[in-house]
Amino acid sequence: MCAQMYYRGKMFGFVHLYNGQEAVSTGFIKLLKKEDSVVSTYRDHVHALSKGVPARAVMSELFGKTTGCCRGQGGSMHMFSKEHNLLGGFAFIGEGIPVATGAAFTSKYRREVLKEADCDHVTLAFFGDGTCNNGQFFECLNMAALWKLPIVFVVENNLWAIGMSHLRATSDPQIYKKGPAFGMPGIHVNGMDVLKVRAVAQTAIARARSGEGPTLVECETYRFRGHSLADPDELRDPAEKAHYAARDPITALKKYLIENNLATEVELKAIDKKIEEVVEDAVEFADESPHPTRSQLLENVFADPKGFGIGPDGRYRCEDPKFTEGTAQV
Repeated sequence: MCAQMYYRGKMFGFVHLYNGQEAVSTGFIKLLKKEDSVVSTYRDHVHALSKGVPARAVMSELFGKTTGCCRGQGGSMHMFSKEHNLLGGFAFIGEGIPVATGAAFTSKYRREVLKEADCDHVTLAFFGDGTCNNGQFFECLNMAALWKLPIVFVVENNLWAIGMSHLRATSDPQIYKKGPAFGMPGIHVNGMDVLKVRAVAQTAIARARSGEGPTLVECETYRFRGHSLADPDELRDPAEKAHYAARDPITALKKYLIENNLATEVELKAIDKKIEEVVEDAVEFADESPHPTRSQLLENVFADPKGFGIGPDGRYRCEDPKFTEGTAQV
């Protein structure tokens, strides 16, 4: 539906779909408590849904409407919800990892320094394979291991960093091996099998919650579409795409449920119908919601509300015609 809405001009900028990677978000986030934190990347709308942000609020944010979880100011790449402890989608590679490390430090500080005995909150940091060659990744693994922070670093290795193959960009493609180098467990898991992801996630989250420190988990998965909806996806081998498409995590789970008599075809079709209704409702709600007003433009941009964006008369400068003189066709 996101793809349909993007091509119909309802969404703007870049939209990065999560098709093929669903097992990672679901396998991890559904094990969390509401107080636990999640830090995401620019493929963040599914992490938001997994963390409990309502579909209407997510779709409205994708549409850039005031009813979105960030009042339309975050868009597709910057989902945030204080209520659900979704600490943001981050578009720059690796910039979310220090934020997640800080959130984990907060949990430890509250428990050990402020003596909040019931504060056993865990943070999940999601990022891609391309991020694992960034300095922030190594610095935060080191800090988290030193301080035994309650964090799980989750690598969504979809094998491609935009148009660069992971195998061509990394001296040792086995990312999970970097965990032990910093004194933490490193685990590799089939990121297209939600039950295998969940099993690994249970161990890693329990370890963090009990004070044993961080874990690095590499989930090997695959995105079925281009890097973003603006990417024609001409660089990947069609045979490679077909190979991974045959391992679709949703189709695989459906097969498992039926073969193990956990659900019938009729029950699964009823679930599909319910999902379609939720998505259609979210689109209708987002489409009918209002756009942000101009007066909202500079809100949440500066820490000081009387900073650059406010004129001497107390009004936003963007409302002063003189402020835009000489700027073509504002």
